[in-house]
Amino acid sequence: MKGFWIGLSILFAIFMTLYISQATGYYDYEQYQKTELTKEKIAQFEQDVKDGKEIQVENYLESVHTDYNNKASKAGLKISNTIQKCVKSGINMTLTFFGVLLGE
Repeated sequence: MKGFWIGLSILFAIFMTLYISQATGYYDYEQYQKTELTKEKIAQFEQDVKDGKEIQVENYLESVHTDYNNKASKAGLKISNTIQKCVKSGINMTLTFFGVLLGE
């Protein structure tokens, strides 16, 4: 029984970590920082304008696409969705139970 609670605690911690990182927009912010113009790129842009070179935005943005889809993230998402469904149904059953008790 002790192993069950340890496993459940670990799954809950994983769920909370994934949920909080998604809710706070951590990955979106990381991607925003990677595509932001840096001081060096701004200086390069200004020099290219002075030199009359052809301007293309892609030359000045550092766009690095990182694919976070892997087995661990998919498993974590599956687990968190399952936990979310269980918690939601538990809350709904509890509220229904209290509604019956209160006569509503």
